[in-house]
Amino acid sequence: MSHFSPTPRTRLYAAAALTLLTAACAKKPLTATPSAAQAAPAAIVDGTPISRNAYDFYVKSLTGGKDASQLTAEQRGEVLDNMIGMQLMAARGLKDGLDKDPETAAQIEVARMRLLAAAESQKYMKDKEPTDQELHAEYDSAVASMDKTEYQARHILVASKDLAVELTKKIKAGADFAQIAKTQSIDPSKAQGGELGWVAAARMPKPFADAIKSLKKGEVTAEPVQTQYGWHIIQLENTREVPPPPFDQVKQQVSNRVIQTKLEAYVAQLKKTAVIEKKL
Repeated sequence: MSHFSPTPRTRLYAAAALTLLTAACAKKPLTATPSAAQAAPAAIVDGTPISRNAYDFYVKSLTGGKDASQLTAEQRGEVLDNMIGMQLMAARGLKDGLDKDPETAAQIEVARMRLLAAAESQKYMKDKEPTDQELHAEYDSAVASMDKTEYQARHILVASKDLAVELTKKIKAGADFAQIAKTQSIDPSKAQGGELGWVAAARMPKPFADAIKSLKKGEVTAEPVQTQYGWHIIQLENTREVPPPPFDQVKQQVSNRVIQTKLEAYVAQLKKTAVIEKKL
């Protein structure tokens, strides 16, 4: 794969994982049924109960949201046996003092924070679902800030500036760019004569993007361009304007972004009223 693989049509948002808090709000919470809170425990292991709440939650987490009633008796038994095994191992771990192990204690601490933060996020967002007005405002803002231009280009990637300068001189003197790419480039795109296809600037390292934006169709960079991959000689073949994706196509992404923005604002508000002492 090339360092600059051909990109699909420009999307409204880059593929990036959202925060854990946003993910928690974007999905239906895995909650036990209200009656389960008062039910008898699912099992008692050496005097320690495994609650029906915990059992029902575990079932849903394993099955993607199914209730225990949707499983066969055999499946319900397997899940319970699994939990009993976990409880026995957890109890043994406590006896062995593993909860005092620094790494284990840190994992427990972080897991606790994540779970409580996710629950608080769900509670906060319960009556704050994004409105159509908010969604369209976010979409319009993102479209306005989009770089709607894509570039069709070739490049030659080499390890040293001296070689890049030498090859640039040969190209300027009339040598075939694609042929030099095939024989000299260290990028996988050499097999296609350095052809990168249509690429959005956001997909390129900044020095590469800055250089390609300064070129006219058919031009080759006058000086080699350095990125973390090495030294590039770039030839711009063409440009095109790409329309933004339709609102309905990216509605869920827009909604996730609005939710994330609301949660970030909520966290910022909490920070203003908190007493925080940073020790790092």
